[in-house]
Amino acid sequence: MEDQDSALLTHYVRLMADQLGNMGIDVDRVLRQSGLSANRLDDRSLVITFPTFQKLVLSALSLSGEQALGLLVGERLLASSHGMVGYAALSSGTIRQALELVERYVPLRTSLVAISHSESVGEVQVRFRETRPLGKIQRPVLEAIMLSIMKILDGISMGACQVRLVAFPFDEPEYAALARDLFRCDVRYGQSWAGAVLPLDVVDAPLKMGDPEAFREAALICQRELDKLVANESMAARVRRLLLEGQNGFPSLQVAARMFHMTPRTLHRRLVAEGTSFRELLEDVRRTLALEHVKSGRLSIEEIAYMLGYTDLANFRRAFRRWESVPPSAYRRPSSARRGKGDRGRP
Repeated sequence: MEDQDSALLTHYVRLMADQLGNMGIDVDRVLRQSGLSANRLDDRSLVITFPTFQKLVLSALSLSGEQALGLLVGERLLASSHGMVGYAALSSGTIRQALELVERYVPLRTSLVAISHSESVGEVQVRFRETRPLGKIQRPVLEAIMLSIMKILDGISMGACQVRLVAFPFDEPEYAALARDLFRCDVRYGQSWAGAVLPLDVVDAPLKMGDPEAFREAALICQRELDKLVANESMAARVRRLLLEGQNGFPSLQVAARMFHMTPRTLHRRLVAEGTSFRELLEDVRRTLALEHVKSGRLSIEEIAYMLGYTDLANFRRAFRRWESVPPSAYRRPSSARRGKGDRGRP
């Protein structure tokens, strides 16, 4: 059963295909390698799942030889590329309002990342978190999404929102100079997080393009679309999101069922009908979060195990070895070695 909860709007795939065509790449060949065709892309009801999207991106990178493809696509993702979410962002009264809007409604555009922001002394950190391990396509996906969002913030503020820093959790690529030109700020690699730092003094400044009435109308449309998306979501997707959102441990099957206003037996049957189970979803979420925390290096292995609900550290180590074929300490070591001085001082 394909992972419908990772479905992507085909508009972004069309945009990538268009970019490849401009570069003289055989787009039909790229599409064929991932089981797609130009005719299928014209179908507005087409749903592209994560495995298909992953094949498409890897094929595009391989056949084009352009490793900065994510940045090139991100440069073309204007506010209008994001539909009603983009329109609402253009009507925002402040940068903070735009950030809160994007955080809430990003699921309408992609389910691959979640966005959040927090304040510290003199700055706002905008974080981009993978909602599932992106693996080999982490770099182009994060580059495209982050560049697109930063361009929107720059556009609605008419250049007043000067990004201070962009951070990526992967090694510095050979095209790093291009990234710095496009983001127009310091770009650091090998960091423990993905995101950007904005000056705090601009996030609440009124925006000249702000239109309160247009914003309210657009936000209402976004909310209706989000409600519809949630209503049509698979039970597995809803449970997985509930598990990912847990801040103080994971709910049991009984608690999760109660939150969805059904009996544990009914929830179990719904999940089985979709080809999964509560236990499998919990295992997948634990793996997702384990990889994120081990790579970040912010917590000890013992702390990660406790956070993920393992009362026995040995059980966590066995689970991690089953997932990645190596113990967590060995998985962390290469990442830790890559991080340099630039990682210090940033959480």
